[in-house]
Amino acid sequence: MRDLLLQCAGVAGIVVALIHGWLGESKVFAKATITPESLRTLIRLVWQAGTVAWIGGGVLLIAAPNLGSDSARHWIVATIVAVYSFAALANAWWSRGRGFGWKALTAVVVLAVAGY
Repeated sequence: MRDLLLQCAGVAGIVVALIHGWLGESKVFAKATITPESLRTLIRLVWQAGTVAWIGGGVLLIAAPNLGSDSARHWIVATIVAVYSFAALANAWWSRGRGFGWKALTAVVVLAVAGY
């Protein structure tokens, strides 16, 4: 059951990351006026770096049960919980608790901790 919870956390983390990337491109940057253009490109790339990192975290959570190492499982879960928790807190602060993003990120954290 622990393994299944951890893998569900990984899948949820990937889904949240994909939504994050899509919303950034379709909602945030579609309306944002950022000059110069080189700065706009840099900010978009930094935004998508977070998306890629969250996808990587999801992949690691999915893979952790199959690694056969309690130490690897521990460090993967601890690291991903820290990363997603920070993102959830930042999102909750930014949206003043109204957004769905921090709730989705918190769900990933809860699943990962339950699967630890």
